[in-house]
Amino acid sequence: MSDPVTESPLELDFVVVRYPEPVLRQVAQPVTEFGAGLARIVEAMFVRMVASKGVGLAAPQVGISQRILVLNPEGERGPDDLVLVNPVIRSRTGEETLYDEGCLSFPGIYAEVKRPARCAVAYQDLEGRPQEREFDGFTSRIIQHEYDHLEGVLLVDRMSPADRLRHKAALQDLVDRWKRAVPAARGR
Repeated sequence: MSDPVTESPLELDFVVVRYPEPVLRQVAQPVTEFGAGLARIVEAMFVRMVASKGVGLAAPQVGISQRILVLNPEGERGPDDLVLVNPVIRSRTGEETLYDEGCLSFPGIYAEVKRPARCAVAYQDLEGRPQEREFDGFTSRIIQHEYDHLEGVLLVDRMSPADRLRHKAALQDLVDRWKRAVPAARGR
């Protein structure tokens, strides 16, 4: 496998890994090197997010176990682009609301997830400078969803028993597809 840090931006063409790919269950490792390699990864993540019609993407979703998340609530590139490196959610406050969340690693599956309206996040920017900011509304929800990925927590973990039952066949289909695609998984 090639090293995403040393490739040019045009050579990076990430694909979204799907459940139950093991990297999705790992707690992502902190980013320790900032510079051109990280910038290329972030740019390629934005390209994949937009191409996949998503509003956020965490590095584990493209097979990289690092604490990086990108998002834009509009689902396209623009002034609302956010890059959070090594984020830590310091607090979650406000009214908890249910919202039908989807996930690029669970294509076609949506589940009602309850999350607080606001979150305060400490993180680093692309240059490694410390930042702290509070987010609310849809942006807060996206950050909390993508942050879950950095912690190895998935949409299926946030599903109610009713949603899990409703999506049982689709979840099993993802597992079966993964087992067919990964020869080592066949013995599991």
